[in-house]
Amino acid sequence: MGHRLSKIYTRTGDAGTTGLGDGKRVSKNSLRIHALGEVDECNAVIGVLLTEELPDDVRALLTDVQHDLFDLGGEVCIPGMTMITDKQVTKLEETLDHFNEPLEPLKDFILPGGTRPAAITHQARTVCRRAERALVALALEEAVGDGPRQYLNRLSDLLFVLARVLNRAGGRGDVLWQKGKNA
Repeated sequence: MGHRLSKIYTRTGDAGTTGLGDGKRVSKNSLRIHALGEVDECNAVIGVLLTEELPDDVRALLTDVQHDLFDLGGEVCIPGMTMITDKQVTKLEETLDHFNEPLEPLKDFILPGGTRPAAITHQARTVCRRAERALVALALEEAVGDGPRQYLNRLSDLLFVLARVLNRAGGRGDVLWQKGKNA
């Protein structure tokens, strides 16, 4: 962190602008700031999930993900910066395969729910997908590296699998969608 924050309010954003990591000021409603906010919200939901009882390997993974999401936000905050690499995306893919391998193959759609940790994981997944969509929108207007978008795409898949894992760890199965249940 280049500058230590000794004073939290600066008043520099009172006119509706905010500073990027490269010093440039942009509107608080810019696509870049919108994408940053979505990534931040994803990280915050994962923080809520980390307050729950979780298996140690899931806790360690999600803590690493939080650090990656901060790096990802840094990359989005500093145009031209690269912090998310193929290495991080590949690690998510390998981790996803590891957690998915013992699960039964899906035959039905799954509803968000089951245990509280699984439900929060589904919420994190939906916020992650929104962050991915915000990055896609930003990339249509400004240069954005592929790494952050790929990372968020894999992370949302991993969060889906982790929700299933957490339901099993909590003694529950998947909550299956029943087509036409209330028809």
